[in-house]
Amino acid sequence: MKMEIQRPGGFPKPARAVNMGISPTVAIGLTMTEAAADGAGKGQAKAMNVLLVGYNGANNTGAEARLVAVIEDVRTVLGPEAMITIPALNMDNLKRYVKETPTTRIVYLPTIFWPTLWRLSRKADLVMLVEGSTYIDTYSSGLLKAYLWSTRCAKNADKACLAYAVDAGEMSPGNKRDAIREANRTDLIITRTQGAADLLRKIGVKAPMRVTADTALAFEPGKSGYDPSKDPWWASSKGVVGLAMVDFHRLPVVVKLWGPARDCYKWPFYYTTSKERTRASERLAGGYVEQIDRLIDRHGCGIALICMDQMDEDMAYKVLGRTGHPDKVRVFSSRNYNASEMTLVLRNLKVLVTSRYHAAVLAMEAGIPTIAVGHDARLRELFNDMGLREELFLDHDRQDLFEMLKMRMEQLLSSPERVHEAVLKCHRTYMERVKLNRELLHDFVFGYMEAVKARPKPAGQASRARARAHDGGA
Repeated sequence: MKMEIQRPGGFPKPARAVNMGISPTVAIGLTMTEAAADGAGKGQAKAMNVLLVGYNGANNTGAEARLVAVIEDVRTVLGPEAMITIPALNMDNLKRYVKETPTTRIVYLPTIFWPTLWRLSRKADLVMLVEGSTYIDTYSSGLLKAYLWSTRCAKNADKACLAYAVDAGEMSPGNKRDAIREANRTDLIITRTQGAADLLRKIGVKAPMRVTADTALAFEPGKSGYDPSKDPWWASSKGVVGLAMVDFHRLPVVVKLWGPARDCYKWPFYYTTSKERTRASERLAGGYVEQIDRLIDRHGCGIALICMDQMDEDMAYKVLGRTGHPDKVRVFSSRNYNASEMTLVLRNLKVLVTSRYHAAVLAMEAGIPTIAVGHDARLRELFNDMGLREELFLDHDRQDLFEMLKMRMEQLLSSPERVHEAVLKCHRTYMERVKLNRELLHDFVFGYMEAVKARPKPAGQASRARARAHDGGA
């Protein structure tokens, strides 16, 4: 199991958290660092403006958990006075779990995102890419283009840009070319897996890079309005099996000027459809229905259909409508339950079957035995780190998918202990690695601040600095 921390690009191994010697030779924007250096000359650092670009406000549990953890990291490193700006696809959705304050601002991000991200990037001192699936186009090229555009705007405006605990995976040739170009302009890329770092290096990304772990691992559920341990439905079964399903056959989401309303994710983004894809979706739903009815009939289990993203609801309700035991099946959707509530659901399962990366990640703390029905590198790398890839990672397009799923489910229900321990062991390793995120953020910001303060100032700026010093910093 390969878990090493990668330290390429002239970054020495840290002796301690606050002094990691990040190389000042990599280009960084001057706005953040000069402002802080100027404030430091007066005895205090000027508050920084941080832009958090991600899949925010989309009713996605993983994105919610990541964002909450990232905000906590930024506040810890830069202090409560730092101005955090969060672009949101839906502001009301985001406000369910992030409160606006004088130093936390939520702004609307339209689907035609280019002008808004250009304007926000120019106003920021530091642009952080905080979506886990940053260098991936599995779900939509539109998301990838938004993150690459943010990088481009930041660097064109001479601002600092940091990719924060992100992933990399399959991309089309055109998207891969664009990703290489913009990733190479990024001041520091922190990946959440070794596999992601290896892939980026393989395709030609030479930017400074680190490997840590997903920020959602640091997410701590808050007070929850829903607690499975107090729900009579939860207690009425012999354990609850969770299914976090994804209808792979409707992906990716693509840009279209028009199409049937039922296929519209959010204009101008539409699900990919065809007669063959529709038939494949029906087969997928039918396979899950058979699994559910067997689990209920043979084992007396309850079934939680877990929608980690609101786009998963169509498949969940299709399956619910076809099962022979609807009273034993319940839908838990990110549209109705916040990240804290969804995390409690995940951590109270008997077994989890997931096509969603963050369902597995958020369940790890409780050691929930998990099977992946995967379609990209994210779950594959996670199960590789757990030492369970060969055994419990199932490719979604294999012909014997549900036959193998049935076999693996029976094994876990009868003897879960070994897998439980493997999940917990990997979680402990990840929790050590996730601590590096905050340390790297600290040294990224303050290491570069020191580098910029050491740079010769233009004549006019130097004169103004001497004048302020002569006036006592007034």
